Amino acid sequence: MEEKGTWLFEVPTMPDRVHLLVEVDPHYGLHKLVRASKARSTQMLGEEYPWLRSRLPSLGTNSHFVATGRAGGLMVKRYVDTQKGR
Repeated sequence: MEEKGTWLFEVPTMPDRVHLLVEVDPHYGLHKLVRASKARSTQMLGEEYPWLRSRLPSLGTNSHFVATGRAGGLMVKRYVDTQKGR
């Protein structure tokens, strides 16, 4: 991770999503890391799979889920369920 004040610890991937375990300097701001990560991954997907750009209006959304401490699985599932169809 090349963003200022961030450390990437783990990237477990699922068929329909990616989870990131990161540490972010509070002065940098988690929202900046999320925005930069999504922009870069969208750019890389577009370069690797150009046909995606013509078939989809957008390769990503502006939404994200942030939790500190112990985020319960139910809380995460609720967020993921609200994202289906977006």
